[in-house]
Amino acid sequence: MNAHLDALEPSLVWRHFRTLCNTPRPSGHEAALVATLESWADAQGFAHDRDTFGNLRLLKPASPGCEQAPGVVLQGHLDMVAQANSDHAHDFTRDPISTYVADGWLHADGTTLGADNGLGVAAILAVLEDPGLRHGPLEALFTLEEETSMGGALNLAENWLEGSLLLNLDSEDRGQVYIGCAGGADVEVDAQLPSAAAGDHERVIEIVLTGLKGGHSGADIHKPLGNANRLLVRVLRSLEAFDARLISYQGGTLRNAIPREAFAQVALPADEVDAAMVSIAGLETILLRELGSGDSGLKISAQRLTEIPDAEPLTLDASVMLLAALHAAPCGVERMSADVPGVVETSNNLGVLSLENGRLHLCALVRSLHDSAVVAMGDRFQALFGLIGARVKVENSYPGWAPNPNGELLATFKARHAALLGREPEVKVIHAGLECGILGSKYPQLDMISFGPLIRGAHSPDERVELASVEEFWPLLRALIEDLADQR
Repeated sequence: MNAHLDALEPSLVWRHFRTLCNTPRPSGHEAALVATLESWADAQGFAHDRDTFGNLRLLKPASPGCEQAPGVVLQGHLDMVAQANSDHAHDFTRDPISTYVADGWLHADGTTLGADNGLGVAAILAVLEDPGLRHGPLEALFTLEEETSMGGALNLAENWLEGSLLLNLDSEDRGQVYIGCAGGADVEVDAQLPSAAAGDHERVIEIVLTGLKGGHSGADIHKPLGNANRLLVRVLRSLEAFDARLISYQGGTLRNAIPREAFAQVALPADEVDAAMVSIAGLETILLRELGSGDSGLKISAQRLTEIPDAEPLTLDASVMLLAALHAAPCGVERMSADVPGVVETSNNLGVLSLENGRLHLCALVRSLHDSAVVAMGDRFQALFGLIGARVKVENSYPGWAPNPNGELLATFKARHAALLGREPEVKVIHAGLECGILGSKYPQLDMISFGPLIRGAHSPDERVELASVEEFWPLLRALIEDLADQR
C-alpha cells in the first residue's frame, strides 16, 4: 500500500515513511513496528537493544577517520495520534494509513497522517542506511507512547545513551530550530453524580456538534480554533432555562488534541422541546459569528429521540453544578510569555470529556514554560471540581526544556542552515511538549536541538506535510551530521 510514496524525493526517506504508514502504530501499540525495525537493523548489520520500558536503540559505528567525533543521538517517537473523522471507519491497531498527494502536500484519507513523528523516524532510518554519509558514532533512539503519556521518555533507562549531542526530529516548522519547550501534566477528574429517572412529562433530545478543525493542543492552542467541549458545554448551559437534565456526554478522544466533535443527550419537559430546538439553532449562529474564519465549519444539530435511554438523567442540581464547573474550567491560552515574545507560557486543553450512567470523566492537559504554573493550574482544577465532589488527580507530569541559546550544537546548525539555504533559521521555543525536557533531565550532559519539515494540522485528520520542506530538510540533516563528524 502507498506505493506512490516511492516516487517522491528524497526516496530514501519516503521509502521508510511508507513502511511506517503501512505498519499500525497508535500509542501503546508500537510492538509490530519495533519488531519490523529490529529485523531491518539485523539485515543492515546494526546493533540494537531495548531498555526495560521497550524504547529501541539502533547503533552505527563512526565512518573511518571519524571515530573521535562526538557521538550523535538521533531521536524520535514511534507512536502516532489516532484520530479519524466520525464518518470514516478506521481501526488504527490494524489498518494502514492511506495517503495521497494534493497541491504539494501529503495527506491521509480521513485520518491523522502520522507525519508527527513518522517523518522524523523515517529520516533517522535514512541516515543510518545512507551509504555515502560521513558521520561520527550514531545512536538512533526511538521512544514509545509519546503522544499519550510521554511514557517512553519518562521511563528511559539512565546510563544507556552514549552520545553528547542530540537531534530531536519532532518539530514541525520549516526554517526554524527549537531550543526549548513547555512542560506539562495530565489532569484527571472523576465523579459519580446523582441521577433521577426521567418522568413521563420529559422527552429526550440529542445534540451533535461537529465540523471544527481541531489541532495540536500545544502548537495550535493560540490559534482561533473552537474547542468542541467548551462550545457544547455552552450550548447545554443555555438549555438550563428549559430545565434540561444531562443524560450523557462524549467529547474529544485525546487529551493532546483540541476536540473537534462532541455529543450529548438531555431530558427536558415535553412542552419545552420546541423552544429548546429554536434556542440551539440560534446559538449555532452566534457561535459561528464568534469563531469567524478561524473555525467556520461548526455545525450543531439536534433531534428528538423516540425512546428514553436506559441511563437516568442527572438530577437538575447535579446537571447545573457540573455544567457550571465545566464552563468555568480553564481552557485555551492562560498566559503569554513575558520573556519570549509570541510564545504561549501557560495553557490548558479540555481534551476528553464523558458522562455515562452518572459517571463523569475529564482528562485535560496543562502545559507551561514554568513547572510551577503547571502545579498551580492543577491546583485550580482540584479546587474547582472539588466543589462538586469530584476526585482530581494530577499525573504524568514532565519537565520543560530550558533554552540554551549559546550551545555549540545550535551554532553549528545555524551556520550550516545559512550556508545551505542562504539564511539563518529562526531560533524558537515551542509550547508543545517535546521529549527533550525529559531526556535532558536524565542526561544533563546532552546538547540538544529540535527541527523538522513543515507539518500542519497535527493531531487531527487535517494533518499534512509539505513535500518541498522534506526535500529541504533531508540535505540539511545530512550536512549537519557531516559537519558534526569534523568536530573533536
